[in-house]
Amino acid sequence: MKQFQLLFSTCFFLLVGFSLSAQETINYKTEQSILYRESGVITDYMNERCRLDLYYPENTSDFTTIVWFHGGGITGGEKFIPEQWKNKGLAVVAVNYRLSPKAKNPKYIEDAAAAVAWVFNHIEEYGGSQSSIVVSGHSAGGYLASMVGLDRKYLAAHDLDADQIAALVPFSGHTITHFTIRSERGIPGTQPIIDEFAPLFHVRNDAPPLFLITGDRELEMLGRYEENAYMYRMMKVVGHESTFIFELDGFDHGAMAGPAFELTLRILNEIGL
Repeated sequence: MKQFQLLFSTCFFLLVGFSLSAQETINYKTEQSILYRESGVITDYMNERCRLDLYYPENTSDFTTIVWFHGGGITGGEKFIPEQWKNKGLAVVAVNYRLSPKAKNPKYIEDAAAAVAWVFNHIEEYGGSQSSIVVSGHSAGGYLASMVGLDRKYLAAHDLDADQIAALVPFSGHTITHFTIRSERGIPGTQPIIDEFAPLFHVRNDAPPLFLITGDRELEMLGRYEENAYMYRMMKVVGHESTFIFELDGFDHGAMAGPAFELTLRILNEIGL
C-alpha cells in the first residue's frame, strides 16, 4: 500500500505560497455564533448548538474556506479556530453541532451537513469562493467531515452535491460506524460495524479528493490507523485516484492534530487551494 510516513522536523513546516509581505496587507475578521440552521423547526437545543464562527480575510476575495468540526466523541467538545490556520489567507468556519446522548444519530451528521450547506450558500457574501470549500475535522469531527462528503444524501437534503466540496481532510476520523453510534445501540466500542453510518459504506470513485491523516499506528486510538488504511485501499479499488493517507510517526490520537494542521496547509497549497 502506498503510504506517506512523515517525520516531525523543521522542514515539515515549510509552507510554499504564503509570503509574509502578502499576509501583512490582509485584515481578518471573526463573526461569532451564527445560527446555521435556516429552516424548519428550531428547538432550544438546536438554537444553542447549531452555531458557527467565521474567521475570514475581509479585504480579499475568492479565498479558500476550511469548514472545521471539533472532536470529542460526539459527546463533548466546543468549536474553535485553529491557531495554525490564522493569518494564512484562508477563511475558517468552526462549527458546533448537537451532541449525544441529548441528540441521537443521525442528528449530528445532519447538523454537520447543514453547516457545510450554510457555507456554500453564504461564503460568497464574505468574498470567498464556492469552488474552494474544504471540509475537515479531528476525531469525531473527522468522522462527520467524511460522512458529509461521502454520503451524498446529507447535502442533497440542502439541494447541494457533495462533489462540490473541493477536498476532504479528516484527522483520525472513524471510517467504520462511529463508536458513539454503536454505543447508542448498546454495541461495545471494540465491536466494529460497517453500515450506512460508516464512511467505508460509501466508497465511490467520484468523491471529492480525500486526504486521510492519522497518528502513529502504534499510538492511535483502537485501530484508527488501520481503519483509515482500509478506507484508502477501498477507495483505490473502486477507482478513486485522489485518495491519500498520511501517518504521523510519533504522534498519538490527540497530539497528531498539531502537525496535521500544518500538513493541511501544505496539502491545500499543493493542490492549488
